[in-house]
Amino acid sequence: MPRRRSGRSKDSLAGAAARARKVRLLLMDVDGVLTDGRVYLQSFPGDIALEMKAFHSQDGAGLKLARLAGLRTGIITGRESAATTRRAQENGMEFVYQGRDEKGPAYEEILRRAQASDAEVAFIADDLPDLPVLRRAGLAVAVANAVPEVKGLAHLVTKRHGGEGAVREVIEFILKAQGKWLSVTPKARA
Repeated sequence: MPRRRSGRSKDSLAGAAARARKVRLLLMDVDGVLTDGRVYLQSFPGDIALEMKAFHSQDGAGLKLARLAGLRTGIITGRESAATTRRAQENGMEFVYQGRDEKGPAYEEILRRAQASDAEVAFIADDLPDLPVLRRAGLAVAVANAVPEVKGLAHLVTKRHGGEGAVREVIEFILKAQGKWLSVTPKARA
């Protein structure tokens, strides 16, 4: 279960659960949230570099459960990555916004497309570029290894680090708050 830590207000775990009950849309950063934040670049002749990322299988399983439970999911990230595109497709993520140095405009576009309000959004973050979206999200979540500024705005801080199942932890928290966890877990598939 995540722990409550917030510089934003006196939100308790119960307060975070109340926010989670309203969530219809789960958005997140990639590097530092779905991954541990490292970017591996393998150099090849001809000034070519291959990027590699590692994603946690429990996060993938959680994203599939979220979809089964009716949550819409997506990413907003500053980097462009074929690995991210593939992982998002494998997990049925509906909103994939890459190469976004400023995340606010992408967030606005997603809200319009999803016909969702700020209160219906959970956003999982780890670093400073995430702050504009985190400030608006109905459920602001920081991974355990997020920078202090992100943790200070969060309604909820995960026990797990980014890239180590933190996304799954958040999904479980949301689905339990919504009373959907027990009905969706028997449907879990690889």
